Amino acid sequence: MTGNRPIPPVWRSILYVPGNVPKFIDRAHERGADCVLVDLEDSVQLAQKPEARAMLPEAMKKVVRGGADVAVRINRPLRLAVADIEAAVRPGLSALFITKTEGVQHLELLDEVVTELERERDMPVGRVGFAGMIEHPRALAHVNEIAERAPRLVALMLGGEDFALETGSLPGDETLELPKRIVAFAAQAHGVPMIGILGTVADYSDPDAYRKSAERARRFGFSGGTCIHPGLVAALNAAFTPTADEVAHARRLIEADRQAAAEGRGSFSVDGKMIDIPVIERARKLIARHEAIDRRQSRR
Repeated sequence: MTGNRPIPPVWRSILYVPGNVPKFIDRAHERGADCVLVDLEDSVQLAQKPEARAMLPEAMKKVVRGGADVAVRINRPLRLAVADIEAAVRPGLSALFITKTEGVQHLELLDEVVTELERERDMPVGRVGFAGMIEHPRALAHVNEIAERAPRLVALMLGGEDFALETGSLPGDETLELPKRIVAFAAQAHGVPMIGILGTVADYSDPDAYRKSAERARRFGFSGGTCIHPGLVAALNAAFTPTADEVAHARRLIEADRQAAAEGRGSFSVDGKMIDIPVIERARKLIARHEAIDRRQSRR
């Protein structure tokens, strides 16, 4: 644990599955996603939400069979959210995706509910993380405070479809890039992973375009993306995984830094480029991410 937050997981790919459709749940573990997000919100009609909650314990057991983490996207308003949390908080749950996150107080309130359930159910208190979904323009005013102070926070993302609806815009690369990057800056300022691609997740007809959008998001410091179609999982995993060349170059930099330090030199060059502290730190972070992905792969 770091403070009152779990250690953020490495999620390159997060696959949404409707919480009330067994045929999707039954095969989710075969898709290769780092996290399977069982959805109790938009993909489940209001009348079917009690049934989806009742199915949740079995669904959670099924989706982790391939080594993925399991998370649950909950509803808002509060009455629905509490019922969802009651159903979801049980051993094995990695995180709750908090729709329409508004501010620190919102997450503090839900933290109280989750903490009570963890204690009642003999779970380690504080293990379940929160992924905050920013879906209204008014929440942008509070996103830095959320990233800095909200309990249990392990990820932030912009809910593009809802945000576009609230702003009267059409969801797409042009309209969503700015708000996504505002959320990303807040997340990155406080060491919180930023989830998403620089576009919309609704169009799954072009995996190559999706991969390129995800690769662009990675260049802006995003750590993983979501998808609603299993055919896009591989594109996300590829886009958010350091390449073999990147890993080899990072190791060269770290070794060169070690040798320079042993020789008492504070600066050095590699391939004709002067190397300074930020470059080495970036290399170390890339190697740490590569090793975390390797550990996950070894569990499959």
